[in-house]
Amino acid sequence: MVNDALHELAAVPRLRVHALVDTLGSGGAEFLLADFAAVAAAAGIDLSVAAIEPLDPPSAAADRLRRNGLEPETVGTRRMVGRKAFRRMRAHLLRHDPDIVHTHLGTADVLGGIAAWSLRIPSVTTIHADTWLPQSQREHLKAWLTTRVRRHCAETVIAVSDSARRAYLTQGRDVPSHVTVVRNGIVDRAASGSGMRVRGELGLTPDNLVIATASVLRAEKNLETAIDALALLLDRFPQARLVIAGDGPHEDVIRNHAARLEEAVILAGHRDDVMEVLDSADVLIHPSHFDAFPTTVLEAMAASVPVVATGVGGMVEIVESHTTGILVAPPPSAEAFAGALAPLLADTSLRRRLGTAGRRRYEREFGAEPWAQRTRAVYDRILSTRQARPRRAADLSASTGTR
Repeated sequence: MVNDALHELAAVPRLRVHALVDTLGSGGAEFLLADFAAVAAAAGIDLSVAAIEPLDPPSAAADRLRRNGLEPETVGTRRMVGRKAFRRMRAHLLRHDPDIVHTHLGTADVLGGIAAWSLRIPSVTTIHADTWLPQSQREHLKAWLTTRVRRHCAETVIAVSDSARRAYLTQGRDVPSHVTVVRNGIVDRAASGSGMRVRGELGLTPDNLVIATASVLRAEKNLETAIDALALLLDRFPQARLVIAGDGPHEDVIRNHAARLEEAVILAGHRDDVMEVLDSADVLIHPSHFDAFPTTVLEAMAASVPVVATGVGGMVEIVESHTTGILVAPPPSAEAFAGALAPLLADTSLRRRLGTAGRRRYEREFGAEPWAQRTRAVYDRILSTRQARPRRAADLSASTGTR
């Protein structure tokens, strides 16, 4: 069987794919690159990854890439536009000479997209959002430029969900034929049996009912609603605890909002062992105002943890309400979330049934291997519809910016 697998792997045509991302911080897009790196080779993809901005250690996403056998690089600029940044990017791509450039997030889309186009290297870009908040004039200009470059330089724009594609097209950012959907997957890192250790670390007891969430702490994650929902539940479930794993710009707001509940809310900070944290949980809560395709919900399903989430964006494409979890109608409120959580906290068998169903759905639809194959199919389609890029000695002049 091993020899058959090796034979099949050897038969897959290899593609050199260079992924570019703005930073290697603690966002979902950055961590997803590490999962993609773990399974890329099996899809015939020789992957390399670079961040546009210099790495600021410690970098959890970079560390995860290394654990998957890939050393990330850096282009070494913080500018989206400018002659020096453009030359640096062109020289960087020439060193790698990939078959495909795959960009993620705004600066990578602009710098990487234009440089790849100028070198006749096909590129694709992934959009990871389905809602765009009001912007300053400067941010609006950057968003306009990013959209224009995606439309005119990328061969295809990949949306991570139907919701993201629909929102992108509704705003007139592109034409339907140029935007496709490839739903993300994650590597199966289910850590059954590790939850008791995590509970011990966090000061939780075996009889605590643990409601967990894991995300970058930003305003749109709406974790104040999770805290307020817990407050409504504590009289009935005094052993309930809310564990918030993550850090980010909204951390002080969350900390102040949780102070009145004292030990009932545990701010665990950034955790690189999210699957272990989820193994300690009875329920995942995800009360976001919007979310294109949240990785933490996929992780909960992989960990057999039932999900209670706002029924917005890509959430409705992941969670089957009352089958793998419960979707709360938007706008999210503490009362609605408390009402959805109460039956799960009261009934162990219900939690087990929904968690098991979530695990099965993860196995069917959201594994990393099928995700890599779906992405590889996009690459193959692009390469089949364009002539092979000629390798010309004149391209070498790109590193000096003379072309």
